[in-house]
Amino acid sequence: MSEDRATRGSVRTITDLARLAGVSPGTVSRALAGKSLVNTKTREKIEAIAREHGFRPNQMASGLRRQKTGVIGVVIPLGHDTRQQISDTFFMTLLGFLADELTLEGYDLMLRRVVPKDDADWLDRFIGSGMIDGVIVIGQSDQFDRIEDVADGYGPMVVWGNHAEGQRHCVVGTDNRLGGRLAAERLIAAGARRLAFLGDTTAIEFAARFAGAQDVAQRMGLAPIIELPTHLSPERASDEIARHLDAVKGRVDGIFAATDTLAALCLTALRTRGVAVPDDIRLIGFDDLPIASHTVPPLTTVKQDIAAGARGLVDLLLRRLAGEQTESLVLPPQLVVRQTA
Repeated sequence: MSEDRATRGSVRTITDLARLAGVSPGTVSRALAGKSLVNTKTREKIEAIAREHGFRPNQMASGLRRQKTGVIGVVIPLGHDTRQQISDTFFMTLLGFLADELTLEGYDLMLRRVVPKDDADWLDRFIGSGMIDGVIVIGQSDQFDRIEDVADGYGPMVVWGNHAEGQRHCVVGTDNRLGGRLAAERLIAAGARRLAFLGDTTAIEFAARFAGAQDVAQRMGLAPIIELPTHLSPERASDEIARHLDAVKGRVDGIFAATDTLAALCLTALRTRGVAVPDDIRLIGFDDLPIASHTVPPLTTVKQDIAAGARGLVDLLLRRLAGEQTESLVLPPQLVVRQTA
């Protein structure tokens, strides 16, 4: 058998074709769809490789339409914090609501946790596997461009994350910048004037929360908010928070934690150091997870409606599976005042 015949048909997914062409899967999707964003030379090269290997345009998408699996893929990309665990309280809360919603709609759930630095084609490989009808991505992490590329050629995908003007992928999520403004305003109303932000701003959602808080600090004539980069992986966060608190001792009287989990860890570290909350330092979290009302003292936080978010993710995905082009859904945050600020 000749080499041409042996390799013909070996290109089964857009990712395979992209690898041969030396371009991104998103570029292949756009080229095969005839979009003008791809220059003529690149499009002709991709089309020639597709013909050589017997790969028909939209082969993957049409195959998924013909062969329904009854399974929705849920993938969690951990590009900014590779040690974060699926057992994280936020993930477990959202996954629980998603599982309930998908079950009501007659779908099973297939879950994957991926580390993009180890698998650059993590999303293309999942949607091209033939095992799922559509995909929900939980968190953009540092993978915004990868998700944008895939969205150009693959419709049944919805992402939990932050919405930016002009983006192409469909998102459900909270107005994180507004949430950050609410958090900073509450800290200031409670008497804080020297603010710090606890979290990793390389994550898009956290960056928006920090930016919103910084908006308020600037408007109020306060000093720029101190960034305290902190991972979400449990074996690192506690030590990092302890070092941060020692480094800013006496310089901070208000802390905005990017999540309730980080806020709870910070509360423990402050108590260990004999720092009274909220008398010495005001503290506010984000999410309003169940833990927030059970800390001592109970945690003031910015609530994002995770149950409504799960319903929105499933609703928009089902509509996209039916061929509808949907807009993103941005949910309003809500300040929940308890005792830490």
